[in-house]
Amino acid sequence: MRTNPATGIYSGYYRLVESYRNQSERVCHRTILNAGYLDGLTTDQLNLIQKILTAKVTQNDKPLFELPSTNDPMVKHYVDEFYHRMVAEKRIDTFVEKKEKKVTKNGKDLQMIDLNSIRNKDVREIGAEWLSYQAIGQLQIAPLLEGLGWSEDQIKLALTQLISRAVYPASELKTSQWIKENSAVCEITGYNIEQLTKDRLYSMSRKLYAEKQALEQHLSIRTNELFDIQDKIILYDLTNTYFEGRKQDSQLAKYGRSKEKRSDAKLIVLGLVINPEGFIKYSSILEGNISDSKTLQGMIGKLRIKTSKSAQKALIVIDAGIASDENLKMIKDHGYDYLCVSRSNLKSYHVQADLAHVTVTDNRKQKIELCRVNSERNTDYYLKVESHSKELKERSMNEQFRSRFEEGLQQIANSLIKKGGVKQADKVHERIGRLKQKYPSIQRYFDIETQICDQPQPKGKKKETKQKKNRIVTSVKWNVKEGVDINARSGVYFLRTSLSANTEQSIWQFYNTIREVEATMRVLKTDLDLRPVYHQKDENTMAHLHLGLLAYWVVNTVRFQLKKEGIHSGWREIVRTMNTQKAVTTLAQNNHEEVIMIRRCSEPNQQVRKLYDALKYKYAPFIKRKSVVHKSEIENCQFIEKQHFPSD
Repeated sequence: MRTNPATGIYSGYYRLVESYRNQSERVCHRTILNAGYLDGLTTDQLNLIQKILTAKVTQNDKPLFELPSTNDPMVKHYVDEFYHRMVAEKRIDTFVEKKEKKVTKNGKDLQMIDLNSIRNKDVREIGAEWLSYQAIGQLQIAPLLEGLGWSEDQIKLALTQLISRAVYPASELKTSQWIKENSAVCEITGYNIEQLTKDRLYSMSRKLYAEKQALEQHLSIRTNELFDIQDKIILYDLTNTYFEGRKQDSQLAKYGRSKEKRSDAKLIVLGLVINPEGFIKYSSILEGNISDSKTLQGMIGKLRIKTSKSAQKALIVIDAGIASDENLKMIKDHGYDYLCVSRSNLKSYHVQADLAHVTVTDNRKQKIELCRVNSERNTDYYLKVESHSKELKERSMNEQFRSRFEEGLQQIANSLIKKGGVKQADKVHERIGRLKQKYPSIQRYFDIETQICDQPQPKGKKKETKQKKNRIVTSVKWNVKEGVDINARSGVYFLRTSLSANTEQSIWQFYNTIREVEATMRVLKTDLDLRPVYHQKDENTMAHLHLGLLAYWVVNTVRFQLKKEGIHSGWREIVRTMNTQKAVTTLAQNNHEEVIMIRRCSEPNQQVRKLYDALKYKYAPFIKRKSVVHKSEIENCQFIEKQHFPSD
């Protein structure tokens, strides 16, 4: 409504408007024609003009059906006027223009395109996201969440966040930016990218953590069924990660022994039960100062419900830090067998006369000698392992530690004869104690003697009997204990197990599966960025770690299948390779003044195709999405026509 300048009357100003959907499925409007002030027409006449014009434009003025009939000369006048104006101003497509388009018998869409109008925009990574999405499909996570009562949008957001965590592990803020600016993950999952925020990602990670037990149990059983895994061997180990920040009022974050040497930061402990194929069976998040040997009891009680029936008599492989006598007895009482490294070297043992040494090779083709021995301590099966390469390494380390230890002692001795050096007995003993603490593995082989005397009084000063005497060290001497060989145990360690009927080779193979735990920890900490943790609230911390574990299931599902095909690439290398596949939108203007917009995935290169073929995955989530849009779409596409550089 506006004031008509010709008449001065406040009346309606009419436009012909067309509705359409853009590439984002959003309803938009554009003005086809400014009709102006139509004060002399009634509402029925206006509606009839609109209907006739719509029919004429839709049918290209060659109606297949009868147009709305009218004998009103005023209506006919305006219809003819408006239609000819739209044709003259090229606001509509006419029949003559349309008939030039050709579609061949084999389905080829042939059109004349202005090459100078071709533009590419909205280029996004899609390869790694599509790979992860298909792995999630194998794990059937979406049907599980649907069975738990999740809505369709919640499932789409959960899959979006899970894929993002696997491909681009980062904070919720950076993840939301990556999804909106770099990734095509929402095109794969179908989640509305306009609704994505960091706060929704925070809420979704907590919602996923609330379903931790159901997800773990489902994924444990699903991977067994998917890859025909029996769970005859169970591996258990601990790792810890540190926090950045003070982490005040936390029930989980505690100071403890950091495996990353971050004694200045609070820690949190992650306990994992996995199988030799690398799939997690059970996980627990524990306080940062908990002892390794105290974590096993809670795991044993929940292990049966987390694994398949074939694991009811599984072999549990643990490292020496967890293998206390109390824990080994508990494992046995629950009906499991165990295999571990003996916490202490056996001092009294004997080899059966009828048993010969067995030689095996490790992954580097280096020889290792195995020999079954008996101990007087208990009736367990002990396997003595002698590795020549490990012996050389430990000898080198012992010599290095010995050299540094003796250098430290020499510095203490030299200080006794220097002016202003440390000579007081208590200070010298303190320095020796710190040196022993620094080299605990080597100091036990040395005897250290110090000679102490009372410090003489300076000349001319009266003797004070009540003053405490100042005792000083005059010399420090050391030597290796008699009859001790520092390298006697180099390259030798003992495996302890409750299995008795197995051969040396089988015990050695069982123990080597524990390397899979180390590989799992590396993927979690490095590839999935679980180290360090920046969250300050315990609920966010646990949700963050749990999301990383869910992402690891996706990662290991891919890597396990690739290993079976002889491809042993790390996850970061797989993501780098897959990121060469992009999704891109191409716009071009044809000779009908239409803008053709095509969204398609790039062809996978040879390396990407090799990964898809090994996994038996599809090459792309979609081949081509074509639409015809308004000319303004290509005008909004930002590009650089030409760069000019100043001449020297």
